[in-house]
Amino acid sequence: MAQTVRIGLIGSGFVSNFYMQGLKDVAGHEVKVVASPNAARCEAFAKQWDIPEWTTDIDGTIKRNDLDLIILGVPNFVHAELAIKCAQAGKNVVCTKPLARNKQEAKQMLDAVKAAGVLHGYAETEVFSPAVMKARQFIEQGSIGKVLMVRSREAHAGPHADWFWKKALAGGGALLDMGCHMVEAARYFLGKDNPIVEVLAWGDRLMHHDRTDAEDNAVLLMRFEGGQLAIAETSWTARGGLDLRNEVYGTDGAIFTDVTRETGIRVFTLKGAGYIVEKGELDIGWLIPPIEEAWVYGYREEMKHFVECVAQNKMPRETFEDGYIVNCVLDAAYRSMETKRWERVDYD
Repeated sequence: MAQTVRIGLIGSGFVSNFYMQGLKDVAGHEVKVVASPNAARCEAFAKQWDIPEWTTDIDGTIKRNDLDLIILGVPNFVHAELAIKCAQAGKNVVCTKPLARNKQEAKQMLDAVKAAGVLHGYAETEVFSPAVMKARQFIEQGSIGKVLMVRSREAHAGPHADWFWKKALAGGGALLDMGCHMVEAARYFLGKDNPIVEVLAWGDRLMHHDRTDAEDNAVLLMRFEGGQLAIAETSWTARGGLDLRNEVYGTDGAIFTDVTRETGIRVFTLKGAGYIVEKGELDIGWLIPPIEEAWVYGYREEMKHFVECVAQNKMPRETFEDGYIVNCVLDAAYRSMETKRWERVDYD
């Protein structure tokens, strides 16, 4: 790539660290500035990742004329506001998952980037995970025949930040937080030209009664226009660190991905091993460390893709349109939790 893509990163927390881990092996980019309202954390983040500038002026960063791409690694409740500001400033923008707290916010974001004519990327790591992309390759070459059913699970013991636990700020609980990954994985496996037409969902607060007003466990069934079924299981009460799996069943075979429990390495320690895995609770005993965590989750591949798309002035394969569709599906799922019935997905 001839062009060096100049990046402004908004946010200096959990997901921004993963974005920087993903970017460190990607050619053709420069992170020029990180912006965050927390001055101390922002400064420390800039030093940690050798970013030349840091600031608390988020609006000023978005308006700079020396940036080609803004990456939003920020809480759910500011996605819409900041993405719309990026569009109005004529900036190409990538937003972390879920795109928005609900369909209405997602539609505002999608309308804004379309009106501005900017490139827009939906940072959905699951469909950039090398294991998941390899699974898609086998599906495309017909190795397992016609795909009939997909089952996905993402679970851990609970979010890392206080705002996640507040439904008004996050937009939902475990289903929105992690179900967004599984909705898009199902679309990736079963085809985006095969829409999800109706859903049935259960969700409840089983453990964290004093921490959240949202669901800490959920199960979602998605029926596709072609008749296939996808099942998503999410939990904020599963102990032992992140559990991230997919099962794809076809007429002539099956595919299984597991990037956190089948990593190719086991460690036993009585002295402690330090950081092991996202949401890990212990660092002693038998441990299952992932190899290159940002890579196996999909952060590296998605960042590489977005940087290349900006350099080539090409729309990414995951856009705000995809994020909007995911929000439409999850809105229908939350209706189903209340009605206890199958609910049609409304994409209008």
